[in-house]
Amino acid sequence: MNTALQISMLVYGILILGGGIFGFLKAKSKASLIAGLISGALMITAYSVSNRNVRQGFLFGAIICSVLSAVFLMRLAKTKKFMPSGMLLILTTIEEFALFLGYFIE
Repeated sequence: MNTALQISMLVYGILILGGGIFGFLKAKSKASLIAGLISGALMITAYSVSNRNVRQGFLFGAIICSVLSAVFLMRLAKTKKFMPSGMLLILTTIEEFALFLGYFIE
């Protein structure tokens, strides 16, 4: 289970990073670019940490997901548009739940 969860952290980090770049290219949103690059880099760092200390990496990743869940929830409430905030909220919440579960099981 650890390896699959670690890979999901890496994939999620790359998706968030790519989403920030996509948001910048599509809407010229510097905020999306900066937030995506920072969030993606932090998640990839959490993956790296999990290679040395699984529990610590999972906790770090879960905390990042918790912050991102709050951000996506606020954006969804503000815009009332499912894309992209609602979809990212669902994806992030699933990753957050999995990481917290992995942390407590490990």
